[in-house]
Amino acid sequence: MKKPLTVLTSLLLLPACQTTRTVTLVGMTDYHSHAVPFYSEGAPGQGGVARALAYLRDAKARPDTLVVSGGDTLNKGVPTWSDEYGCVEWPWFNGVLDVMALGNHDLDYGPESFERCRASAAYPVLCANLEGADGAPYLRVEGKPYLVKEVGGVRVGFFSVAGLDMQRLVKAEHLPAGTRWTDATEAAQAVVRALRDEEHVDAVVLLGHQLREDDEALARAVPGIDIIMGSHSHQKVELGVLPGTSTWYLSPYQYLAYLSEVRLRFRGKRLEGVEGGLVKLDGTRREDEETAAEVARLQRDLVAKRPERFEVLGRLDKPLGDEGLTEGPAEVGTWATEVWRRAAGAHAFFALSASFRGGLPAGEVTVEDFLGAIPYRNFLVTAELTGAQLADWVALSESKRGTDSYSQYSGVHYEVEDGRPVRLRVLKDPTNPAAGDEPVTPEATYRVATLDFQAFVATGYKDALSRAANVRRTELNAHTLLMDSLRQGAVNSASGQLHSK
Repeated sequence: MKKPLTVLTSLLLLPACQTTRTVTLVGMTDYHSHAVPFYSEGAPGQGGVARALAYLRDAKARPDTLVVSGGDTLNKGVPTWSDEYGCVEWPWFNGVLDVMALGNHDLDYGPESFERCRASAAYPVLCANLEGADGAPYLRVEGKPYLVKEVGGVRVGFFSVAGLDMQRLVKAEHLPAGTRWTDATEAAQAVVRALRDEEHVDAVVLLGHQLREDDEALARAVPGIDIIMGSHSHQKVELGVLPGTSTWYLSPYQYLAYLSEVRLRFRGKRLEGVEGGLVKLDGTRREDEETAAEVARLQRDLVAKRPERFEVLGRLDKPLGDEGLTEGPAEVGTWATEVWRRAAGAHAFFALSASFRGGLPAGEVTVEDFLGAIPYRNFLVTAELTGAQLADWVALSESKRGTDSYSQYSGVHYEVEDGRPVRLRVLKDPTNPAAGDEPVTPEATYRVATLDFQAFVATGYKDALSRAANVRRTELNAHTLLMDSLRQGAVNSASGQLHSK
């Protein structure tokens, strides 16, 4: 009698062990207070918080779905919305967001403001390597630097770390009192170990907040991370496995122009498959009506209160596109670097792709449009490089292709073979571009210019410039130069170049 009972029990248990379940993760990141739909990738009316909330609420209503954020919900200075309304949107996501990563810009207004924002949110904010005065992680859920959610019989663990770039960008006075950064890799190792060995989760998800190259390095250094919801780099990356790892990665660009949607397929407790991709939030997506009305009301008040930010700088007959900023010359980058090159009197000018956060639309361009596309304040830096040093600088930029550290440029021309620049040419006469260019001579000296962030902060570039001669931070304001170009109407928007008036 015992043997048939054993067989029957095994047969009853077999289907349960083989049950397939799907958990869906829908993610946003790097919103940066872009509440109002904006110009992006050559099209107006993209994104907008009302459109995002409509999609996220619909997603949240579906079974076994979790909604997450990679952080950077604020952005001091740009857009004006952020300075005027702060984190007014945080409670709008209550009941929608399950968890949020701390981003560097979430601390833009200091620790007191951050704590007020956090108090308005019903969802936790995480960062495993921000340590409090007591030596424990400052941001915790029930005493732990991670969140475990059980849906559909599956346990999913979420955590966040601040990468080196984020740590460098946050001012010390903006950190909560008594806190300090710890090593991101060590923190991730401890969290993943706890999630796997103590919490017995079925999947581990990293929400952010660090550069893509740091995400890739972390995935190689810390086995056991199933998915990284990319953030901070503002890159648009479809779902795929990171090279040399078993970790899946995707990144939904910026400002809610896209969301991430990933479906995790489990057989029993085993993660068996991952699929999904990016969801474009364009005009075909509906808006949440109540949110849209509130955004419209607040925006009308903002325009009335800060009219100088909505002043028209100029008019473009065609847009200056931002397509391909990290992969090659983009119209907005070509235009800006040429304006800056001429002002600096340089043979060549270089600016990180991260200096640009969008293109400029056709028609009237306001101050707010301009700052949305080129938000960061910089001054021009000039230096003298030998031809060999200039070639090394261009090679460094090419090695960064596909990332925010790739340079937009003006004054040089080259081709790429096997990932390296070849046949490098530079302007003969910086004051007369019409004179054409010539091959770079290794022993010759060239006047090269860049923005002060790239010159003195950006990894690799600051070291390269430290070996240059006559490095000088000028008083030439990058924003002022471009705004004056727009006011003068000296933009050939079809090519991104300048024309004489």
